[in-house]
Amino acid sequence: MLERTDVQVRAGTEGDLAALTEIYNHYIRETPVTFDIDPITPDDRRPWLLSHPEDGPHRLLVARSAQGGQVVGYATSSPYRPKAAYATSVETSIYLAPGAGGRGIGSLLYAALFEALADEDVHRAYAGVTLPNEASIRIHERFGFNQVGIFQEVGRKFGAYHDVAWLEKRLD
Repeated sequence: MLERTDVQVRAGTEGDLAALTEIYNHYIRETPVTFDIDPITPDDRRPWLLSHPEDGPHRLLVARSAQGGQVVGYATSSPYRPKAAYATSVETSIYLAPGAGGRGIGSLLYAALFEALADEDVHRAYAGVTLPNEASIRIHERFGFNQVGIFQEVGRKFGAYHDVAWLEKRLD
């Protein structure tokens, strides 16, 4: 798919499952970025992985370091809501391994994701960003997302309520 010398981006596979789970568990344990509370196992995460095939509107792209091959991040486009009328909308997200931020990996992943979605029947992309998270807001705005609302105190984690900004990007 998309390449640069230090990081390659490609479709996620079963072989990535342990590393993807480890990255996600970091955000569960350490941050309010995800509202999941309890860490998960690779077996718990497998249905999620399998719901993102290599083609179609629901993708999982993985960034691997060229040196060592470790997974340093991933981006997804997932169903926005389960009802049929929402089929042309996706929810996107990026998760980076601890220490991988600020190196352009998120931008590389999103560029590849939106390139992959260009030929799909997708009308809108949405992203929910737990606030505050300036880095996430910044990357979404860089990729053409606009804030459409804030759900105030919509989730409680680590004993505090958190707002979530919702952003939208037109894709067609």
